Amino acid sequence: MGYDVIVLGSGPGGYPAAIRASQLGKKVAIVERESLGGICLNWGCIPTKALLKSAQVYEYAKHAADYGIKIDNPMAEFEAVIKRSRGVADKMSKGIAFLMKKNKIDVIMGTGKLVAANKLEVTAADGSKQVHEATNIIIATGGRARQLPTLPIDGEKIVEYRKAMVLPKQPKSMIVCGSGAIGSEFAYFYNSMGTKVTIVEFMPRIVPVEDEDISKELEKQFKKQGIDIMTNSEVLKVDTSGAGVKATVKTATGEVTLEADILLSAVGVVANIENIGLEALGVKTDKGKIIVDAYGQTNVPGLYAIGDCTPGQALAHVAGKEGINAAEHIAGHKVTPLDYNNIPGCTYCTPEIASVGYTEKAAKEAGYEIKVGKFPFVASGKATAGGATEGFVKVIFDAKYGEFLGCHMIGANVTEMVAEAVVARKLETTAHELLNAVHPHPTMSEALKEAVAVAYGEATDI
Repeated sequence: MGYDVIVLGSGPGGYPAAIRASQLGKKVAIVERESLGGICLNWGCIPTKALLKSAQVYEYAKHAADYGIKIDNPMAEFEAVIKRSRGVADKMSKGIAFLMKKNKIDVIMGTGKLVAANKLEVTAADGSKQVHEATNIIIATGGRARQLPTLPIDGEKIVEYRKAMVLPKQPKSMIVCGSGAIGSEFAYFYNSMGTKVTIVEFMPRIVPVEDEDISKELEKQFKKQGIDIMTNSEVLKVDTSGAGVKATVKTATGEVTLEADILLSAVGVVANIENIGLEALGVKTDKGKIIVDAYGQTNVPGLYAIGDCTPGQALAHVAGKEGINAAEHIAGHKVTPLDYNNIPGCTYCTPEIASVGYTEKAAKEAGYEIKVGKFPFVASGKATAGGATEGFVKVIFDAKYGEFLGCHMIGANVTEMVAEAVVARKLETTAHELLNAVHPHPTMSEALKEAVAVAYGEATDI
């Protein structure tokens, strides 16, 4: 059976691409080797948020007296928390199956491999093979946890994020290598549940892609929560011969040995581009990623690639938009290429982190003369009423024209607030337009407007 479009991979890039292509009148199939929804819905974005919500509820219960509520001896049942998370993931995956049926998309379960620019061989679980043809093929194979030679993942004592989501029992202690979004979220979760957590970060500061002020604030809050943090540090080797793990860590002052029940390796993501037929077709790659143009096209006509297997940010929302753009380009629509400098990044530990655009350092390096404003949540009425005064909103503007260069937030629910900054930057909104847009009071969201007021010397609440 011939198709107009076959999508290889059903993650947050693949399934929107398939749905959009179907909406535009194309005959579409999607190929998936594991579970509909890919890593994001099954082992990433969604189930981790379920775990983090359980940790947050537990934290509320333990500090209920701060709100005038008495709860005697709240307890977290680790197995029940894990079970709830898996239930959420399963429900979402079934939702994708419904969407495929609703949009008349054929679901082909199996492992796909390109045998020509318009042909995909799919090997089913029973080993049987079938070749499917399509005018266009979209590669959306995603990524997986990076493995370092010094941290050989065994799935028992040295684990990656998938295993960390379904540990059979709660460890008493854990070493987390890497403090990006994945490492920070799991560090917060396990620490909140009662595990002793130590973060080991190779870079000089945790969450190193964030603005430096954000890194400093998260480190301060994590330390208050009881998490040990080692920056400028590298795990040289791990001994798993005993009951737990012994990690030899190189620090600025010498080597130390850390002992824990388990070690979580959260040192990045690599693309899934092996064994899918790229080499035989001459598809260009660089540094383990498929090279594409602004519309997702590879150098091979009719072949597109999106998401984590391409050079853009490895984020679900980036993959989703890339997938929709690719589908629309295939259908002949005029497509506005993605602005990769206006992509929000979110980390869902407590306090949350959300950011978009230039950091202060990057803005200066780009040659801008800048105005910076920072508004702390301790000065926010809503944050004070909610008992969540940690963190701040930081904004960065071009001093000459008032261009909104960047926004960086750390605090409660800031991942829900950052979209305002994304839209404002997309519409090329200036500082004074933001100041003249009336924000509701009392809300956490008015902290963005207040930060702008600080930058321009017009603050009335700090």
